[in-house]
Amino acid sequence: MTTESESDHILFLSRELLDDIELQRLEADKLLLKCSRLARLSGTDEIKQWIKLEMEGYSGSKELSDHYMSRTGRWTNFAERKGYWGPLAQIEENIRVQKLRIDVSKVESLSGDGLIGAMRMNRDAQQALANGISSMVAIRSRVLNMLHTFVAGVYYERQFAKVAESTFEQYKKDVDALIAAHAGDVLEKLPSVVARLQEGNDEAVSQALTTCRRIIDSFADAIFPPQAGTYNLGGNDLSLDANKHQNRINVYVAERTDSKSRRTRIRQNLSNLYDRVSTGVHTDVTAEEAFSLFLNVYLFLGEILHLGVARAKNSAMA
Repeated sequence: MTTESESDHILFLSRELLDDIELQRLEADKLLLKCSRLARLSGTDEIKQWIKLEMEGYSGSKELSDHYMSRTGRWTNFAERKGYWGPLAQIEENIRVQKLRIDVSKVESLSGDGLIGAMRMNRDAQQALANGISSMVAIRSRVLNMLHTFVAGVYYERQFAKVAESTFEQYKKDVDALIAAHAGDVLEKLPSVVARLQEGNDEAVSQALTTCRRIIDSFADAIFPPQAGTYNLGGNDLSLDANKHQNRINVYVAERTDSKSRRTRIRQNLSNLYDRVSTGVHTDVTAEEAFSLFLNVYLFLGEILHLGVARAKNSAMA
């Protein structure tokens, strides 16, 4: 099963299980088998072991067993190690049987000297059965609530991941199109960064960071080519020479947004990024950190190019 199809299966299975629990569509044994399948695909080891206890019965010698005996309200006397040790299916069957016993024990007509005593004994027996049913119903309710919490957590996590993935994919298409239109050379360099990062060794990471720096430089040359003179930005005269890549990007931004706070944030992000991808070439940077820097560079390029799109739209509407 591919990663995508497995993810879709988990989402479908968890959605079905939510309906199974909320609509009471399955008996305990079938429900637990289905939850066990979901736990194997996306649950923690603890959840897997707990569901196994609910399927097979609790053991008096395991720490995890004691923990979930308490969480599900199974103890009748903890000090004496007495409680409902059976699996959930047995709990459900006992509830059914006890209810039948109450129905059978109902006295419709009694007469004679034993009437009062018989009625009292029958009433006490029914009360004992009712108390037992109440305890077992509470256990079943807690177990179902815990299963529902687990399944709902998986479902909403997967649903969010799917939405986030599709949202990022759409954003990536937009950014790729913008980069292709405004800085085609940059788009050609991106796959090589990914390839180096996948290798994971120090030399490959260093090469990937070097390419990230070159991507920023090429991007600056594409959107704002070098030119003679300076540009006054915030009271500072910025050189626009060939080696002043950050200056030229900042001027590009300044010409496309009136928000001072956004200009400042972008300038700081650019400075930090450029410093990290430049410093990382000469110092140890993990593959994970390098990948994070690469994603940040990519998203940064997308934000800058979208400024131009927004300004063009505003001009067209004016």
